[in-house]
Amino acid sequence: MSQANETPDFSDQIAGQLPYLRRYARALTGTQSSGDKYAVATLESILQDRSAIEEAGSVRVGLFKSFHAIWVSSGATMEPVDDDGPVARAHRHLASLESNTREALLLSTIEDFSISEIAEIMGTDRDEVRHLIETARHDMKDAVAGRIMIIEDEPIIAADLRDIVSDLGHEVVGISRTRDAAVEMGNREQPDLILADIQLADNSSGIDAVNDLLRDLGDRPVIFITAFPERLLTGERPEPAFLIPKPYKEDQVKSAVSQAMFFASTETLKA
Repeated sequence: MSQANETPDFSDQIAGQLPYLRRYARALTGTQSSGDKYAVATLESILQDRSAIEEAGSVRVGLFKSFHAIWVSSGATMEPVDDDGPVARAHRHLASLESNTREALLLSTIEDFSISEIAEIMGTDRDEVRHLIETARHDMKDAVAGRIMIIEDEPIIAADLRDIVSDLGHEVVGISRTRDAAVEMGNREQPDLILADIQLADNSSGIDAVNDLLRDLGDRPVIFITAFPERLLTGERPEPAFLIPKPYKEDQVKSAVSQAMFFASTETLKA
């Protein structure tokens, strides 16, 4: 088969994985703008040399492996922050972590790679990957505990999220099922983190509820949960750093909550 016939299929495969690479990059760096710079650099590298993709176990693994090589070679650094806000505090937290721990945890829990796939992406062995993930779990869990509000209209899911969050040592200040109730509760309880579904009980929007709260409360970490994450990872507007797909896994929620509380600097969707 000719190169001309192969290229569209290869491009389609890369395009299909790009939203998830961008999600990973945002969670890793803390901002959409910084994460997208690394994603663009990855694509530019692939355009120059496709061998990393072609030699990998899959296009998805090869894409993340190419990203990881650029991330590591750049020093795994984020854009400088001069103030003493949440991003600056995140930099200080990150400086104390063992190299590659957050990367391994995110690849495992948020992106759902296997231990073998993570080892290939990071250029290490499976035992080292397991060590990195366990180290990250310990460091993130012990880093900070706070007050969390849940916006979720399904009672069973809401109860499950409450239990998961509580097991991490956080206090759940309340559960809301609609936009209006969420705004009222959030302004009353002043949560440190918001965990929100997209579609609420009265067909109102969890995105709208979050944006109302951030306008009233100021910047704070947010995690969105949705059955259709690809609809929100379009690159056409600001996106959440932490986006969990439904049906979720307990480890995904734990990782996202610990990361968001630890990093305390997520961007949110605009209505």
